[in-house]
Amino acid sequence: MNKHSLQVLDFNQVLLQLASHTSTPLGKSLGLRLRPTSHEEEVKRRQQETSEARALLQSKSAPSLGGITDLTPHLKRARIGSTLTPQELLEVHHTVVSSRGVGRALSNQPTDYPLLAGKGKFLLQGPDPRELGIGRAISEGGEALDEASPALAGIRRDLRLHQGRLEKRLQEIVSSPQNREYLQDPIITQRGGRYVIPLRAEFKGRVPGLVHDRSQSGATLFVEPMEIVEENNQVREFQLAEEQEVERILGLLTQKVGAVSEIVENLLNTLAEIDLALAKGKYSLRLKGVEPTFLPFRKWPNHPGSTLIFKGARHPLLDPEKVVPIDLYLSEDYFILVITGPNTGGKTVTLKTAGLFALMAQAGLHLPAEEAELSTFSGVYADIGVEQSIEQNLSTFSSHLTQIIDILTRGGSHSLVLFDELGAGTDPQEGAALAQAILAHLRERKITALVATHYPALKVYAQLAPGVENASLEFDVETLRPTYHLSIGLPGRSQALAIATRLGLHPKIIEGAQGLLSPQEVEVEKYLEEIKAAQKGAEEARAQAQEEERRAAALEKEWREKTVALEKEWDEILNQARQKARVELATFRARLNALQGKSAAERKRILAELRKSIQPIPQQKAREHLLPGSARVGDEVWVRGLAQAGEVVAVLSQDEVEVKVGGFRVKARVEDLETGEQQPAATSALRIRTKAAPPTTLNLRGRKAEEALSLLDKYLDQAFVAGLDTVRILHGRGTGTLRRLVRQELSRHPLVASVQGAEEQEGGEGVTVVKLVARS
Repeated sequence: MNKHSLQVLDFNQVLLQLASHTSTPLGKSLGLRLRPTSHEEEVKRRQQETSEARALLQSKSAPSLGGITDLTPHLKRARIGSTLTPQELLEVHHTVVSSRGVGRALSNQPTDYPLLAGKGKFLLQGPDPRELGIGRAISEGGEALDEASPALAGIRRDLRLHQGRLEKRLQEIVSSPQNREYLQDPIITQRGGRYVIPLRAEFKGRVPGLVHDRSQSGATLFVEPMEIVEENNQVREFQLAEEQEVERILGLLTQKVGAVSEIVENLLNTLAEIDLALAKGKYSLRLKGVEPTFLPFRKWPNHPGSTLIFKGARHPLLDPEKVVPIDLYLSEDYFILVITGPNTGGKTVTLKTAGLFALMAQAGLHLPAEEAELSTFSGVYADIGVEQSIEQNLSTFSSHLTQIIDILTRGGSHSLVLFDELGAGTDPQEGAALAQAILAHLRERKITALVATHYPALKVYAQLAPGVENASLEFDVETLRPTYHLSIGLPGRSQALAIATRLGLHPKIIEGAQGLLSPQEVEVEKYLEEIKAAQKGAEEARAQAQEEERRAAALEKEWREKTVALEKEWDEILNQARQKARVELATFRARLNALQGKSAAERKRILAELRKSIQPIPQQKAREHLLPGSARVGDEVWVRGLAQAGEVVAVLSQDEVEVKVGGFRVKARVEDLETGEQQPAATSALRIRTKAAPPTTLNLRGRKAEEALSLLDKYLDQAFVAGLDTVRILHGRGTGTLRRLVRQELSRHPLVASVQGAEEQEGGEGVTVVKLVARS
């Protein structure tokens, strides 16, 4: 990543935007020094860090970085033994305390934000603020506290005592009626650290003492009365002792800071990294960015295997309300894109967007796009804009050519190269030839490139050369405005004559200009126009096919929803039928229970009535498959695939018809249609889900008596409903208790016709054979 490319692709401007989101001078400095990397793992780590920071910000749990200061100069001075001021020591204290707060906030979320949590854990390894002792020794106002040392506390205690005595005596002096007329004001003040009183100059000598100062006007003398000189001396001695003790304390604290200066420097670096990570997260939210996907270079024939796919890409430095998103992509078929179109149509912006996106992505920044996939390029090189070198006496063409030579020297198969107006600035014919040769050189070396040009020859080359593709930026001739829409696969036109015509240039001039065009240029433009028309037709056909596919998908979804609704309705019908059957079965069992104690004739009569009350299930009329050629318009049919009834509205062939189903028309093969009753059969898509018939043997071995009898009762009901004639109850031999209870229950059960033990070879006394009453 050379410095020139970073500059022409506006990467430094992006860094300024990024730095505006930092919270500390350390983070800002680190952000402005951010550079892309070509190491794939490092790129992915940076992107993950940005994504973590964005998620942390969105969760409203990001730590505050307040109270953090750049301590670099403080630490340098501490290491060489230069005593730090109280304010500087406080800055060290606050930064260390804040770093531990940030560390705790981040380290508590290792699962959601592993990279940031790792940095948080590192911060917690920093020095303990209590061990440094700065907070106990210095107040928030920047003064040494009495608790800083016992000596300081004692000195200040004595100082306050002597100051009190001194002030009391001075107050007596200034309050004395004898001295009142000599004083300018009855106040006590200090000069040079000694207590004095303001004496009017004309009364000099009336109060014996030492003159320490004179007012600017000369009207007032500041005199230390002789009677308090000794007391003043003692106060001054204590003041000097206090200053010395405070200096000693500051020196000790500075030594402690110097001892951990390297650790604190590492904390500062980590805090700067966290600040930058959060700034990247904020920038991503501002840009509505996405984390790009990085794909490795693949092994494709005659292709570097690079990936460059941007959907809805927006240049980050343009007004987000006005910028037109573009879709830009390379494919397996081409790795060089030749972009053509009118001036101010957006060619340069497209090149800059692609190059800047690659730089931003490899610097760990999210991209303002809907989707982004790209390779990790070893270098991004760009020659964009008008350049001249006065120092080297080079023209615009020479300056560009110098850059091109440098790019071709540096670039390789894993590089991304961007050329704006390749070959411009010299004779058009020679420039076009040179540009085409450079493209051929890039293609031969398999270098991924985007090239903007006006040369028709390059459009033809892009159309014919493998690995090269045309792209154009459209221009609305009617409004004289570019649309900024990039069409890949279509060459563009400069539209110079069309624009001149639209602006009102005289028709004869336009006609003259057209006549001056070489036949080759006219033929090329005609050829390219035909290609554009063909591809536009293909695009429209593809769009129509996609619309048809969308409609089909919508229709399929609607029918699926209808099928689900019908299944639900059918389930409700079945549930109602089951409930009705349960009621009827309960009534039937109650009447069977009433048979106990009745005579045989009476029992026979009641059973006969019950049989008559059971309504036979009507047989469904079978449906018949339609044969090819037998369908007629108006036939009512059953569409098996949809499990729906419909009406034939058109016969398309012997094997295919069009059927109206509900409000829709569908095509169906005749072999998939049936005639007859149109309610859904048991074999249709809506299957009746009934319970399977119970087994002919019920195993009660190992069951407790109450549980066994409950299972037996339910089993007999199921067996009767299923139409079983004879069943076997396996209870085992054991002590015979379970056998006795089972046979007692069977002997009085209304659904049981007879009970007997099994043959010895079938289980003997361990099995009871039960014959159920007949259903009809």
